[in-house]
Amino acid sequence: MTLTYKQKFNKRHGFPKDKSHSIAEIAKLSKISVTQARNIVQKGKAAYFNNPQSVRPQVKSPTQWGIARLYSAVMGGAAARVDKNELAKGRKAHRGRSPPASTAGAKTKSK
Repeated sequence: MTLTYKQKFNKRHGFPKDKSHSIAEIAKLSKISVTQARNIVQKGKAAYFNNPQSVRPQVKSPTQWGIARLYSAVMGGAAARVDKNELAKGRKAHRGRSPPASTAGAKTKSK
């Protein structure tokens, strides 16, 4: 059986394989900004409407399609290539919010 990107995400982060996550949780665990994660979901929703023949029958809503695209993007699937700019911007923005690194192990300048 092939794992879905959601299942791979859950396995990587130690969750039960079918646990669902909010966009904010996916963003935080993937170290991207929530804004960029939402942009990826919006692109997935647009794709749901613009290319309906590519949507699988078991997908019941545009939001479901969009979140699946987000899982694919953060796990390095096909969406990662398409959304590489969103992921790069999201990681850059996320880094800006992280707390400052500890200076405990920093080298000091010797005389």
